[in-house]
Amino acid sequence: MNAQIAILKPLSPALQGPFAANLNHPARRHFVGDFLVRMEALAHFNQLLAVLQHFPIHRDQLATASRELVQPVNRQTQPAGIEQRLQRIDAVGRMIADTSWQTAERVIAPARLVVDYERSERRLIPHGLPQVGRLDDAILMDAAWPQLANEVDGYLDFCRLRAIEARLRGCDVADLPFSAADWREARCAEAGLNARARRSATNSYLSAPAQGSFRVY
Repeated sequence: MNAQIAILKPLSPALQGPFAANLNHPARRHFVGDFLVRMEALAHFNQLLAVLQHFPIHRDQLATASRELVQPVNRQTQPAGIEQRLQRIDAVGRMIADTSWQTAERVIAPARLVVDYERSERRLIPHGLPQVGRLDDAILMDAAWPQLANEVDGYLDFCRLRAIEARLRGCDVADLPFSAADWREARCAEAGLNARARRSATNSYLSAPAQGSFRVY
């Protein structure tokens, strides 16, 4: 899973910075697909973004982004950029629920904010909206990611090594006692094995340089 979400597809250029145009211009768009974005819902969403130290989003940005993301060929297919961010939210949820992993204290608040919003019924955009119904979740995930990235990367590596250890012991992951301390120890052991493998690849098996060479006539 870590490899799948390491390189993200972009959401939309419209979401890359604060909205600088005239907010009261009559041409401003207020719809995401067929859904009218309500100002009170947007205000609540922007409060969450502020907690994550992210600039506020304007309705026109959401409308523009949704138009750029919609795929006319298959309206039931979720854009790859949104799907990847939902994978990250899933990883965050599993991380804070996993009692074998001690999530860093500084990460818990932003992690819970994202997970709680994704599961909440108080939403900016309804889940059922074709293709872009999870755009708000994706935006919130992007806003929180700078605070979560290192911890989530560590947790995904913890899951990887825990799964390897479970296979070696011939048991299910759920039945394996494996802590963060075990993960750190396993990482050190793996790093040592990799270092020895690299040395073996560059060293010759001969004890001394070969004398002479073969000649083919």
